[in-house]
Amino acid sequence: MEGQRRSAESGRRSGRFLISLEDLESVTDDTDSELVYHNSGDDENAHDDDDLFTYWQDVGRCHQVDVPRDMEEPIQQMTRNSQSQERQAVPFTSLSHKTKTDEQLYEKRQYEKAKWACVTESELRYEQSICKGFMKLMKYICQQNSSGLFLGMTAPVVTTVHTNHTRSELLPRVTIAYYLPPQFQDQVPQPFDADIVIEEWPAQVIYARSFSGTTNEEIILREINHLAEHLDVPELLLQDTFIVAGYNNPSVPNRHNEIWFIQRP
Repeated sequence: MEGQRRSAESGRRSGRFLISLEDLESVTDDTDSELVYHNSGDDENAHDDDDLFTYWQDVGRCHQVDVPRDMEEPIQQMTRNSQSQERQAVPFTSLSHKTKTDEQLYEKRQYEKAKWACVTESELRYEQSICKGFMKLMKYICQQNSSGLFLGMTAPVVTTVHTNHTRSELLPRVTIAYYLPPQFQDQVPQPFDADIVIEEWPAQVIYARSFSGTTNEEIILREINHLAEHLDVPELLLQDTFIVAGYNNPSVPNRHNEIWFIQRP
């Protein structure tokens, strides 16, 4: 598309490597904050910031999502901080694995009780819900909270999805969730946006299977059903609620994603 071509060209002129339109189709992974690898110099920062925001607007329009002007500062903050800060991993304990020849079919993990910032959306398209939800979380992470601090990115950012009883269709309602870094678990910065809810998720056992690439409704359903084929005790797990976890910079061609099955309480 012409807008995409112009944005990509402006990114190359400014010395940045920007995500492609295809990469932004899963903003589960966009929640990874490294949208840009490097700046080309302080004297070009203002121009680069304009290019970056214009690019987000172009991509948003392709997905029928408006990127409002008040996203400009969070986008710039996320970009600047991603160059100097490592993302903190959500902690877990590995309980067991199931393998076949050299392939790991899934890993069984224990996640402890923790607080997450959550946004629920119900747009017509999965990508629209993810885009809108993540933009709200970006503002929260980027100082629009009661502490006034940049909270820092964690990985994975997860999306809770629901299917029909045959697992052939994703339901519109999804929840995008950001794990609060350990230093904020006891004293949680409160969001200014009433759509963001701080939830304390209980300790839970999950079964995780990795897959690479982009995510959309078709791929998510395929991976859910693929993992279901390998589970030894499917009756112990939730049957219509799953989690999509995204780990990598969306500019990485083979991104690391996971499907999680959740063990019943």
